[in-house]
Amino acid sequence: MPPRKIIIDTDPGQDDAVAILLALASPEDIELLGLTCVAGNVPLALTSKNARIVCELAGKPHVRVFAGCDRPLGRDLVTAEHVHGKTGLDGPDLPDPTMPLQDQHAVDFIIDTLRDHPSGTVTLCPLGPLTNIATAFEKAPDIIPRVQEIVLMGGAYFEVGNITPTAEFNIYVDPQAADIVFKSGAPITVMPLDVTHKALVTPERNAAFRRLGTPVGIAVAQMTDFFERFDKEKYGSAGAPLHDPCVTAYLIRPDLFSGRVINVEIETGSDLTLGMTVADWWRVSGRDPNALFMGNIDADGFFTLLTERLARL
Repeated sequence: MPPRKIIIDTDPGQDDAVAILLALASPEDIELLGLTCVAGNVPLALTSKNARIVCELAGKPHVRVFAGCDRPLGRDLVTAEHVHGKTGLDGPDLPDPTMPLQDQHAVDFIIDTLRDHPSGTVTLCPLGPLTNIATAFEKAPDIIPRVQEIVLMGGAYFEVGNITPTAEFNIYVDPQAADIVFKSGAPITVMPLDVTHKALVTPERNAAFRRLGTPVGIAVAQMTDFFERFDKEKYGSAGAPLHDPCVTAYLIRPDLFSGRVINVEIETGSDLTLGMTVADWWRVSGRDPNALFMGNIDADGFFTLLTERLARL
């Protein structure tokens, strides 16, 4: 099989960084056409900077990075410095990037790429709020049937919410955008908190990253050292969940994941449950299925893959 052509839409974020590194370390499986950045974990100026820092850390300064939407479609931006630190990549001491940010807007790059490649050959991989993807779909609805698949990190069902009692952060930041994407008709695969909270960076797994002895391995260990302080205190877990790398890992090893094809609706009108992914896991609503909603992960296999691939960089 030829490598899968993808666009990663991202708001780095330590876990976004690891997802990008996994993609860059896997050229036999993934052809990264570009990174599109969106406001989310931190504002757009930092997410577009952080994406370039990660590319240079990987030794891949040729990757094209595009800045996109700097605010959600219909509300003020909510960020997560309380989790990721003031830079979004707190932990390692990484130099500012020297590679350029592309002049083209991320939304236009998404549109042009889907139009320029044969229909059904480009996968969109959103790791943050869905603002860029929804904006592209609204601006150019002709691209929607051209999408091979959307594989996204976002939402929750059994794990409910991590930013409100009922909402996961990425969906909560821009629920209107998420609603547009989930109603688009494009094939969607969802990595919710139900899966990512099972991908925990335990001390042993983090030590494996550090033992790589490379700038990438050490930086990833330092990122997760910083990242985990929040989640360990919040959840009482053995380590921090690596949310976004689940998206990249699924493209490489889909057998590591299992889930159900169900209906997923986004709550956009309620102050109480805004951003909730109403996932019909038990198929009781009678609504048509619109997403493959993952429920489980082989965590040992995931971390073995991640460590082996990061060792290449």
